Amino acid sequence: MQNVHYPLLAKVGLDRARDIAVIHQRRTSQVVALPMAVEGLSTLGLLFDRPDGVSWILPWIGGVTLAVALGCTVLLSVPLHEQMANDPRIDTGKRLVQTNWPRTVAWTAHGVIALVMVVQAWA
Repeated sequence: MQNVHYPLLAKVGLDRARDIAVIHQRRTSQVVALPMAVEGLSTLGLLFDRPDGVSWILPWIGGVTLAVALGCTVLLSVPLHEQMANDPRIDTGKRLVQTNWPRTVAWTAHGVIALVMVVQAWA
């Protein structure tokens, strides 16, 4: 997303920005809704029922990274996507790329933490 998809959104002309934004929102929602729900429920589950062998702090760090990712989504990305759909501006795509970096870092960290927990649980 960060290196391919969002930079392409930054290149969309104002004449097509609304149409592209609406299609993007609809299709992205269809793809990410279920995985995000599973991710959220899994994270909550790990906070209350940590597998044997998994360090107690890792689910909490995972929860923080997920909260950062979701917070950035709600507070930064969604408003910019709405702006692109309702009142497109020349810099909206560029701002989407810039404000997506915290989400990219948070979700990457979340994935690494999940992998470490799997390794610890299997060890």
